[in-house]
Parts: sequence; C-alpha cells; structure tokens
Amino acid sequence: MTDRQGGNTATTPSGKPRAASLGLRFPGASGRLNSITDVKGVSVGYTTIVEGDGQLVVGKGPVRTGVTAILPRPLDQLCAPVMAGLFSLNGNGELTGSHFIEEVGKFSLPITITNTHSCGVARDATIRWAVKRFPEHFSDDFALPVAAETYDGFLNDINGFHVTQEHVSEAINSAASGSIEEGSVGGGTGMKCFGFKAGSGTASRIVGFDEMDYTVGTFVQANFGSRKDLRILGHSIGQRLTDPKVVQNSPDPDLSSIIVVIATDAPLLPHQLKRLARRATLGVGNTGGFARHGSGDIFIAFSTANGVSNSYAPKRLLNLTMIPDEHLDPFFEAVVQSTEEAILNSLIANSDMVGRDENFVPSIPHLEIRKLAESAR
Repeated sequence: MTDRQGGNTATTPSGKPRAASLGLRFPGASGRLNSITDVKGVSVGYTTIVEGDGQLVVGKGPVRTGVTAILPRPLDQLCAPVMAGLFSLNGNGELTGSHFIEEVGKFSLPITITNTHSCGVARDATIRWAVKRFPEHFSDDFALPVAAETYDGFLNDINGFHVTQEHVSEAINSAASGSIEEGSVGGGTGMKCFGFKAGSGTASRIVGFDEMDYTVGTFVQANFGSRKDLRILGHSIGQRLTDPKVVQNSPDPDLSSIIVVIATDAPLLPHQLKRLARRATLGVGNTGGFARHGSGDIFIAFSTANGVSNSYAPKRLLNLTMIPDEHLDPFFEAVVQSTEEAILNSLIANSDMVGRDENFVPSIPHLEIRKLAESAR
C-alpha cells in the first residue's frame, strides 16, 4: 500500500501492520514514510528492554520498558536550538525543559521519552552524552534537555529503575531517519492504551503554502484511555471490543498519559508552535481520550526551519521567516490528523504482552478493525 506521496506506509520495517494496512482511510496527504522522520533532519532511536517473567521482584523484574530518542536536527547540528512551543492538556506528568521553552521558545539536544520513574535518568544521561559528544560547546555552557514520561508500572518493574545511562546513550546513538518501528518499542515498550497494548506510533501530513510543500510529523507515546471510550475515525467501537480482556493480577492504578511530539519544517515561531501543540488535543479526543485526572497529556511542537542562535549569538539583528498566523489552519488540521493516526498506529503495530505478576494486555483485534474499515467505505 502506498500513500499519496508514493511511499510504502502499510507496515513497519519489521513487517508489523500499520493502520492503513487494515483498510482504514485517513484524511489528508501523508508524507513518503508517514512518519515524523519525513521532516528532514529528524531521526528516532530506541532502546527496548524486555527481561524476565513471573512474579514481581522489585529490582529484578520482570522488565518491560525502554527509551525513545528523537533528534530534532542531524547529529552535528544538535547544539543549534530549534524553535518550540508546548501545551499541557492535563499536567499529571513530566516534561523537563518546559520552563526554558516557555521562557525563550527554543530547545536543543535530543528529546527522550521513557517511563515515569526513569525520566530523571533520561534527562541526566542526555546531558552526560552531550557533554562527552560536544565538549567544546559545553565547556562554558549549560544544557536543559527535554525528557518526558508515561507510566508502565502495570507491566514493568517500574520501581526497579532498570533504565540506565547506557540505555539512554544507546537510544540516542541508534537514532536514524527513514521508516521507524512502532508499537512496543523504546519508551513505549510497557504502555497500554484503551485497554490494548500500545506504545510508540507516528504519522505525518504534507501541507502546501505559497507554492511550497511543508511536512508536519507526529510521534506519540500512547498510554491512556478506557476501552469503552475508543473511537476509530468517528466510530465508537470500544464498547463492542469486549474480548480479549486484560488480565489483572496486581493493582492497575488509573495513571494514564500521552506524550505527543510534533515536528515540522515549516517556518513557525514559538507562539505558533504552541498553537500547533495545542491542536494535538483534538487528535487525542478523536480517539476517545478526554484527559483524565491521573493523565499526563503533554504536547511539544518544534520547527527545524530558521536557524536559531545559541547562548553566544552575535549582537546583531536576526532575520527570521514565518508563515502568517492567518494561514495556519491547514497546519492545525495536519496536527489533528497525524496525532489521531499515530495513536492508532501505536495500537495496531503491536502484539499481546505479559508482564509483571503475569498481568496481560492484549493487542487490538485486527479482524474487528478490518470489519470497521469495510463498513465505513
């Protein structure tokens, strides 16, 4: 299956099906890969940690977790900030570097996403990696990297602190452009969404403006929602999907979250990127999410356009380009569409998982999704 841009987007590199392969027809024109990596210069890397089975022994496992790294620029340009904006729909979660982004509208270095109790490790390890990789830059400068989290304690020994500095470095060093894996990989390894196995997902859209084509690429770590609320392309399907059921042998606190990372090569300023980040709310809502009390729904958008000065900018005027605010509607629509599709990709490109205490989370039944797609035609 190819999208409107001619790319093969039906499966992940390992052959896992994506939403489009089940016949779902999404609005908008996707990029060649239908991925955040359609944005030139953006790359993604994972470290996936799956170890042990059986009853939970804190510190020993079972382990179902990992780290995702999203590099906003090519490796040799990572110290050059990108303009950014963020939005917290429900703040029961963490995204480090947020105060700096709110203050100056930019950040540098990789974004990392992991589990809730490893967010600090991911942040600190990113700084250690950066200081080692760019010693001249950080000899007299500081780093405030972005690290985000969602909770995987239903399947993972989250209090065992299994994510290490080496795991974070591995995710950053493995980052690559091109098609990326989805589902139970990286930080999304132990996540669930709408009562099904979920985790990492991505999608993209092409937006035309002034005879130029720009890309909006979205990546999600999806870990939210109750099954009864699931909607797919406007169809309430969750209440019909009663089987297979989650097997719960230990407490399952309502600690749901979603992290959304939006990348674009369109020349947008920080206030405009905040507006894009805010629109991810509608994509989450289209799938049935409504920002529960215990949910950390935090969204960040950045632009690779406009080279942004670092701490040592020369004392002169900077020339920046921007798309007028009055013409942002197609970009808003692209965020909504790609967020919705990325969430569904995280569900569909997945399989059953057994974790701590033999807790079981099933994958979403593909046959039911195919039936829905056929009935919607």
